[in-house]
Amino acid sequence: MILPPTVLTVALPTLLAFNGLLGRMHFAADEGRLLDLDGRAANPFNCNAKLVAFIFVRTDCPISNSYAPEIRRLHERFAKDGVAFWLVYPSEDELPATIRRHLSEFSFPCGALRDPRRVFAQRSKVQVTPEAAIFRPDGTLVYSGRIDDRYADFGKAKPEASHHELAEALALALEGKSAPPAAGPAIGCFIEDVK
Repeated sequence: MILPPTVLTVALPTLLAFNGLLGRMHFAADEGRLLDLDGRAANPFNCNAKLVAFIFVRTDCPISNSYAPEIRRLHERFAKDGVAFWLVYPSEDELPATIRRHLSEFSFPCGALRDPRRVFAQRSKVQVTPEAAIFRPDGTLVYSGRIDDRYADFGKAKPEASHHELAEALALALEGKSAPPAAGPAIGCFIEDVK
């Protein structure tokens, strides 16, 4: 079928604009991907878990590193109940080899992802490391906030936490209940370019 010139004059710019929009959407999606340690796009929601817990960390953040034992405890307690755990490194500067050393040095029991553009950090509503986000497998955010209240401020840590918000949120979410927001802000190393 041959289209009259007037239809082409109207339709062609619209088609080109739409094609350009699709190209930008594809580029934006590529820029915001979570990556595995081999640089491949990763979809942590493609799993059979009841919940997916993300803990944002840095290799060089002393507060984040001090939470390694608590992360191991959380994994041991909740992974058997259907929670998939991921550590997320929200930095362009942390190389996969450095992250692999970090995982080994601190005996982290879960997988690691990179968020070099910090798009997932924004989606998760986190601002520091360590901070956590819990999602349902359909991508619904059910909790975002601190792991516990061990740190009241920089340099002010209690020997033990009295409120364990992440553990409480996981337990409630596994029961299908709403998790309350964290009682206070997470204390740690700020994630760049996250609002």
